[in-house]
Amino acid sequence: MPPFARAYVRWIDRINRAVGRAAMWGIFALIGVLFWSAISKAAFTPSIWTLEAAQFLMVAYYLLGGPYSMQTGDHVRMDLAYGRWSPRTRATVDAVTVLFLVFYLGFLLAGGISSTAYSIEFGERARSLWRPYMWPIKVVMCVAIALMLLQAVAQFIRNIAEARGTPLPSGLDPVRDHLGEGPA
Repeated sequence: MPPFARAYVRWIDRINRAVGRAAMWGIFALIGVLFWSAISKAAFTPSIWTLEAAQFLMVAYYLLGGPYSMQTGDHVRMDLAYGRWSPRTRATVDAVTVLFLVFYLGFLLAGGISSTAYSIEFGERARSLWRPYMWPIKVVMCVAIALMLLQAVAQFIRNIAEARGTPLPSGLDPVRDHLGEGPA
């Protein structure tokens, strides 16, 4: 692989690892909101903001963790024949299928940017009693989709390298990467 491709994969892996690890802590914010919701319903007047705040936090948690999940290979995969293939065959098939993901994410990002621009321009609010502005969660969604798109391209480069017989280091396990064993 050319040095710029290796640098791109290394750079995107670092960014998505940092964002994914930071997003993991979002579960505590979600727990806090849900805890407050339970307390306020039992002890006081129920809070009107907790349901939507919990939904927004869950969307951010899920979407910002997605690229890291792809990087670590923790996503769900149908394994009818895949497990019996050689690593190079798997990498070749993955290189082709990740192109479909890149195509989908490109359209999703374009629609997300359009929706976010509309939301900012017209001050879009949720149709609820609380009526929060929608643009903050839409910005988070666009950032997460962009990170997933960048990670999918990095995955494509990684798959091509492995299909050629020269796997790139994963950046997740320094001992294995130093020994040249590649991703787990």
